[in-house]
Amino acid sequence: MLNFIIVDDEPLAHEIIEEFCSMIPHIELKHHCYNAMEAMEYLNKNTVDFMFLDINMPKLKGLDFLKTMSNPPKTIVTTAYKEYALEGFELNVVDYLLKPFSFDRLVKAINKISDLQASKTIIKEVSNGYSNQLTIFVKGDKKHHQIDLNNLLYIEAYGNYTKLYLKDEMIVSHEKISQYEAILANGKFLRVHKSFIVAIDKIKFIEGNRIIIEEHKIPIGQTYKSNVNNLL
Repeated sequence: MLNFIIVDDEPLAHEIIEEFCSMIPHIELKHHCYNAMEAMEYLNKNTVDFMFLDINMPKLKGLDFLKTMSNPPKTIVTTAYKEYALEGFELNVVDYLLKPFSFDRLVKAINKISDLQASKTIIKEVSNGYSNQLTIFVKGDKKHHQIDLNNLLYIEAYGNYTKLYLKDEMIVSHEKISQYEAILANGKFLRVHKSFIVAIDKIKFIEGNRIIIEEHKIPIGQTYKSNVNNLL
């Protein structure tokens, strides 16, 4: 469930957004704010996943309000003024809805929020009383898979996605391989090719320009050869 607020000085805008959003099951309206100061007060005490933010409001304009926040929620800008679109995207807003907008257009914006939320890979340490087991949660096939990194053999880039090869299955993830390289920078995994990261302790042997892990053959990229040589 994604929580959101509406920040707009027009009551009619609140009604339209609320009516549209009531037809989307996985989001929940938490609060109506009729100016930026109300939103600031609410967000100082509460956390939401995203907000609808109007630009042309009294006292403090929407984009000026956004600039004041060090860690704003994901933002969908709603406005009748298309000339502010560029500035809005420079502030990393997720989408820009030009009033009046349709239900389909709002759904598209919500889907962008959902995709961003779903693509987050969470890494956490789980204590079982005797040892620490490192696991990650991976979004794939509309599910969140909890993966024991001890069972991860290697990762392969797959366009804008990645394939995670485990001992007994393969999972397609919504993350890029660069995201996993950053998450797994713990000395147990190694980038050996622009398209491959391997679990060091799963390497069976290294032969020429390839690494053998179980029955899998992973190429060693020229750029990453020094990384592999450091293992030898």
